[in-house]
Amino acid sequence: MSTASGTSKAIFFHETGGPEVLRWENHTPGMPGPGEALVRHGAVGLNFIDVYHRTGLYPLPALPAIPGMEGAGTVETVGDGVTEVKPGDRVAYAGNPVGAYAERRLIPAHRLVALPDDIDFVTAAGMMLRGMTARYLLYGCYPVTEGTTMLVHAAAGGVGSLVVPWARHLGAMVIGTAGDEAKAERARANGCQHVILYRQEDVATGVRELTDGRGVDVVYDSVGQATFMASLDCLRPMGTMVSFGQSSGSVEPFNPALLAAKGSLFLTRPSLMHYTAKRDDLLDHARDLFDVVRAGIVQVQVNQTFPLAQAADAHRALESRRTTGSTVLLV
Repeated sequence: MSTASGTSKAIFFHETGGPEVLRWENHTPGMPGPGEALVRHGAVGLNFIDVYHRTGLYPLPALPAIPGMEGAGTVETVGDGVTEVKPGDRVAYAGNPVGAYAERRLIPAHRLVALPDDIDFVTAAGMMLRGMTARYLLYGCYPVTEGTTMLVHAAAGGVGSLVVPWARHLGAMVIGTAGDEAKAERARANGCQHVILYRQEDVATGVRELTDGRGVDVVYDSVGQATFMASLDCLRPMGTMVSFGQSSGSVEPFNPALLAAKGSLFLTRPSLMHYTAKRDDLLDHARDLFDVVRAGIVQVQVNQTFPLAQAADAHRALESRRTTGSTVLLV
């Protein structure tokens, strides 16, 4: 084990606000304590939850803070008692604790998974959070099987581009939504059998027409406020609404009796952190993700890259909906 951690760089924010609060500053991660590993990143993933942390929508415990919940790199050294990884291992992670926007960071070793040699750091950083999210959406929130019908909002986006082909592999009929024809083409390329342009047509009406009036079994909605009520109207009786993001803003409070009125619907607001809190569950999610990626069932689309130092520009692109697929910060 080495005796000095050295100084590197990281993105900090000292107050909440717009992308301009992100600053590229010196950072000394320190040496790993018991149960910790020091990781040198090769690439870091960009996710909407990073925006929520930066703006204060999801407050972090203290400021200044280093954002970021996803990365891939090499273990430099480990603390006492670590058995999960060793120096030199290629690893990836997604989830708490935050702190990924750094050249090097300390992280609990039990949150790291071994990265197969045939998956590079950029691909890993573009798929871990979204890919394990796709896994719990398809296996945990609703048991997707042959014949399942579903609606996936933002089907050309980061999670959508992984959920759609994976769901098709499981035998589902997938309807996607997109904001324009270019994104609709990407959604079709991802595997959507049908795509609804939500700016041009009513989503619920379109879904009813495509399902002979029945509605879908499950809706996956990462958009939030702008789509929530319409999503409920797309479901069959006793269908499942999975609200797993809020890129358009928080959903307004509503009376739960509405779920009964619309067909005894089920509603869940899941989090990857709960689905992967136990290490065995984390390893299951990562294994299944690696399997479908390595088999070519799911194509990881890293369509934008930015230097880590330019994280503010990456946030601007993400918030203005100028990104498709995954965005990765290069270290």
